[in-house]
Amino acid sequence: MQCPFETKPRWERRKDARPQELLAAALELFVERGFAATRLEDVARRAGVSKGTLYLYFTNKEELFKAVVRENIVPALGEAEGIISSFEGHSADMLRCIILGWWERIGATQASGIVKLVMAEAGNFPELASFYHEEVITRSSDMMSAMFRRGVERGEFRPVNVDVMTQVLIAPMLMLITWKHSVGPCNQGNLQPMAFIESFLDMALHGLLPTDANQGAA
Repeated sequence: MQCPFETKPRWERRKDARPQELLAAALELFVERGFAATRLEDVARRAGVSKGTLYLYFTNKEELFKAVVRENIVPALGEAEGIISSFEGHSADMLRCIILGWWERIGATQASGIVKLVMAEAGNFPELASFYHEEVITRSSDMMSAMFRRGVERGEFRPVNVDVMTQVLIAPMLMLITWKHSVGPCNQGNLQPMAFIESFLDMALHGLLPTDANQGAA
């Protein structure tokens, strides 16, 4: 079954409105400098507007950050949730679709820097950490759990502790994001994200599939 993720993020097709220009500039600066070091005047300057214009749309830096998350990450979660609720194929194909779609829509884009930013600065900005947990982490975990639960109920995955397996399979993807935005550019080994994801999926699916299915896939 063809994975129904859109091939191009929706936010890349909405560049006519000024708020989107501000959000694009904010995303770049948050990823480049982190939350604490990003100043609203710098966001306005990069977007080519005055600081006063920025305040017409966003009351402070915290609200601007929340808007960046809702513009660049939350829509992909909604799309993935829709795919999971209507997917008719094997649960292994669905898991592959969602993981690859997540990388295409988030991991391979500048938005992935927000994931690393939250991990690095959550302790200093608990309100933003709480916001991100509610709008992104909880939904992502629930989405992954739903896939595993579906696979187990249909006999396509072996019985597993769904809550634990969710965290086990999320962790490598977070590591890949962290690597990309930290030591990755300096790593002479040049870890290839798609090769990593394919190996990760191979390991995960052969661990999740029932014994008879594993024998058939070998």
